[in-house]
Amino acid sequence: MKEMIMSQDKWSRVVDVGKPYLGVLFLQVGYAFNGVIVKSALNKGLNPCTFSVYRNIAAVVAFGPFAFYLERKLRPKMTLAVFLKIMLLAQLEPVLDQILYYTGMKLTTATFAIAMCNIVPALTFFLAWIFRLEKVNIKRRHSQAKIIGTLVTVGGAMIMTLVNGAPIPLPWTHVSMARQSQTTPAPPEQAHIIKGAIMIAVGCVLWSSFFILQAVTLKKYPAQLSLTTLICTMGALQATVLTFVIERANKDIWAVKWDAKLFATLYSGIVRSGASYYVGGLIMKVKGPFFVTAFNPFGMVIVVVVSSFTLGEQMNVGRITGALIIVVGLYLIIWGKSDDSSLPDSGNDEVEMIDEEMGSGKNQELEVVAGTVKEKRVVEASI
Repeated sequence: MKEMIMSQDKWSRVVDVGKPYLGVLFLQVGYAFNGVIVKSALNKGLNPCTFSVYRNIAAVVAFGPFAFYLERKLRPKMTLAVFLKIMLLAQLEPVLDQILYYTGMKLTTATFAIAMCNIVPALTFFLAWIFRLEKVNIKRRHSQAKIIGTLVTVGGAMIMTLVNGAPIPLPWTHVSMARQSQTTPAPPEQAHIIKGAIMIAVGCVLWSSFFILQAVTLKKYPAQLSLTTLICTMGALQATVLTFVIERANKDIWAVKWDAKLFATLYSGIVRSGASYYVGGLIMKVKGPFFVTAFNPFGMVIVVVVSSFTLGEQMNVGRITGALIIVVGLYLIIWGKSDDSSLPDSGNDEVEMIDEEMGSGKNQELEVVAGTVKEKRVVEASI
């Protein structure tokens, strides 16, 4: 009986440890498919501004009822500080980041946009380090592994993008040259690539800032479903106003039809906005904001593998080498994160020092009081 209980406890611990990793794997699979689906819709005329509006509305419709019912007793009181943070969160990712990122993707390619997103882990790591959301002690090996692992994963993703190498013949990637010439779109112009790269880079900075602010907001407003719904609601309202300012009297962009553009909007709203905000918030409570973004380069691996099977894209030595480097970098990050619990928290240290000072002050006061009582007793005895 005891052995059965011990085995159950062991399996429950394994499940608890593995939940964050399954969560980030879900996020990266969702991100990878989202990039391919949305790029196809953008090529068919999807407007990035209205896409941001409808995408957030889809997330609110999908997650709003669950937030209202499941967290009706858990939802904390709304304060002005939390409301302003939610407004800023909605401005950072659901509005500005999405419009800039997908406009940049429209000017470039899906692979280029996903590759640019590999700077997000490095930006998030250093922002989390600055705001003390990530435990780092440069003198310790585990902290050094997190820093080196972050740089290695970003480098591996860049190798996958920039280095080609010799092609690797695979039976399912054999496509005739005539078919490739018919289906391959014309490459974008250099001016569009530069403009799109700048937009995507700014979007990545906003996305990293969103993760940091989300982690801070969750400490004051820990209801993840309600927070996700509020962010998407405010995002839809702000995106609507911004779309009217940018597009003005262009009414055709608001038309909704049963086509690939609607599917991309629904998928991106439910999976990329609602589910990713909620799952990312759950992971942040356990592992911090850096852990959520640390696996972003793994999305490049997923895109390469999926496109190899579904689109018949040719594998080459550069992509394989970059994928292996990414795996090494992720292993270093995981090993470094495993020692976070042993690193001291500066905030807790300050509290402990204050408690010790207060305790020593109280002891001194008690000693003084005891001394005066003794003196009174000696005087009374002498009298």
